[in-house]
This record gives sequence, C-alpha cells and structure tokens, in this order.
Amino acid sequence: MSGDLIFGDLAAKMRRGSEVQDLAGRVAVCADRVARVIAGFREIQLLEWQSPAGRAYRDSVALQEVQLGRAKVVIEDAVAAVGRYAQEVASAPAAEAAPAGHFPWPR
Repeated sequence: MSGDLIFGDLAAKMRRGSEVQDLAGRVAVCADRVARVIAGFREIQLLEWQSPAGRAYRDSVALQEVQLGRAKVVIEDAVAAVGRYAQEVASAPAAEAAPAGHFPWPR
C-alpha cells in the first residue's frame, strides 16, 4: 500500500512538472511571436515613406513597436518566472506540490 502511495505521488508530481514545462514552452512561443512582430515593424519603418500619410503611418508603427517592446520585456520575465517555477515543482517533495492543474506562483 505504501508503495502505491509513493508511486501515485511521484506520478502526480511528474504530471505537474510536465504541465508547468508545457506552460513555459507556450509562454516562450508567445515571446518569439512578439519578437517577430517587432522585427516586422522595424522593416516597415525602413521603407521610404514620401507622403505625409505614409510618414504618419510610419510614426504610428514606431509607437506600436515601442509598446510591443515593453510587452515583450514583461513576457520574457514571465518566461523566466514560469521556468523557475517548473524547476521548483520538479524539485519539491510530492506532498508539497500543488494539485494538478493549479499553479500557485512563488511568493
């Protein structure tokens, strides 16, 4: 009976660790997508805009790039936080780990 409990705890811990690793991967994919959009904004800004409307568009894109760059920093912080949490879940004793599907963030 004791062996079944230990095995069950270990299996639950492995599931939780896997869920958190999956979450970390999804957040990292989001950060990559944001980086690609920022690169596209930079390409738009390099184009020659002759008309006043074109220049206004370029200026608007520049503002959007700045805002998205700020968001990217926050997303990269989230990638690091989720990665750290995944390590904590993997190294925590099974009895201390959160139930599957629940991700209490480190304090």
